[in-house]
Amino acid sequence: LFLQFVFHSYTTGFTLVNRNGTLKAEGDVIQNKQILCSLGAIPYAACVGALPLVFMNRYTLKSSLTQFVVRNILPAPLLGLMSAFTVVVVRSPEFEYGIEVMDRNGKVVGVSQKAGEKAVKETALSRGALFGTTFLVPNVLTYFVQRAKLIKRPHALAAVRMLLITSVLAGMLPVSLSMFPQLGEIKRADLEPEILSSTEETELFYNRGI
Repeated sequence: LFLQFVFHSYTTGFTLVNRNGTLKAEGDVIQNKQILCSLGAIPYAACVGALPLVFMNRYTLKSSLTQFVVRNILPAPLLGLMSAFTVVVVRSPEFEYGIEVMDRNGKVVGVSQKAGEKAVKETALSRGALFGTTFLVPNVLTYFVQRAKLIKRPHALAAVRMLLITSVLAGMLPVSLSMFPQLGEIKRADLEPEILSSTEETELFYNRGI
């Protein structure tokens, strides 16, 4: 639970710092709302992430299949899901207040809630894919290495697992960042009526955030 708390504290703080900048200048009320959302998302995500192990230990589920699923399979998808969840919660004010959209010349033509929703969804998907894959692949590979008794010493096995996590993370980081462009595009027809009347551009752009 503690490690989950530390992990989600870091990723939530990263999300808060690297969100779309539109709302940063809108006053303390909105920024305080985002901070409160962050403080609520962190313990919730940590508890959900730790729940499978707590449940297994509480009810002493000792079968090999259960151990494999709970220890090696389930934590990674939950981590990815909760990573995406924290992005959505922290940046939820962008759904309500919108983010700036620009034309091809970089001129701001309006603030769009639909663009904000699209930006948050894309960021959440890329974050979930990054951490879900990064922890799932090493867990499964380490399990089979352990079953095959290729490495017998616990310290050596832990070192191999850490090396696998580092390697997969290094490979997945550029993949997750390239899933969606940093400068996102949205069709003019998908925007609000007040923005439609302010430009003739067929495609507009927004800063997705990281």
